[in-house]
Amino acid sequence: MDTSVTIIGLVIALIVAVPLYFSARTNAVNKAKIQNIKNRFNPLNHFHFDQTESINKKVLTIDQKNRKFILMNFNPNQQEATFVDLKTVSSCKLSLTFDGNSDTIIKIDFEFLDRETQRKNIVPFYDFDDDRIKQISVYQDHQFAKKWLKIIQDSI
Repeated sequence: MDTSVTIIGLVIALIVAVPLYFSARTNAVNKAKIQNIKNRFNPLNHFHFDQTESINKKVLTIDQKNRKFILMNFNPNQQEATFVDLKTVSSCKLSLTFDGNSDTIIKIDFEFLDRETQRKNIVPFYDFDDDRIKQISVYQDHQFAKKWLKIIQDSI
């Protein structure tokens, strides 16, 4: 009787512990990736990215004092990091692309306008083709992009 209870207890403990271990390991790997990207764009440690947030495999970070911004996209199809010097930008807005005549958003981009050349610099944020859940995360991403648009505009 005691042996079977012990075995069942160990099995339940393993069922709980294994996912927790993999979750913690993945979290540590993601933090290391984010820190490596920050260090790549900040080799002399002049910038202090004091505000960092993530959603749906996207990480946004900003140094409001030195006016630097990094958008990291960890989607399996398109892993990239984009660095923007907000001192050279005169404005920022969201650019939404809709699917034909419907109100379905298929793409969300940050559009930065260069201060000197007036050239637009497009930084992709959301793409329907990279979205595994489809239209469920687009709402979250859109709200998150609006929040960060305000943060960026306040830093410009």
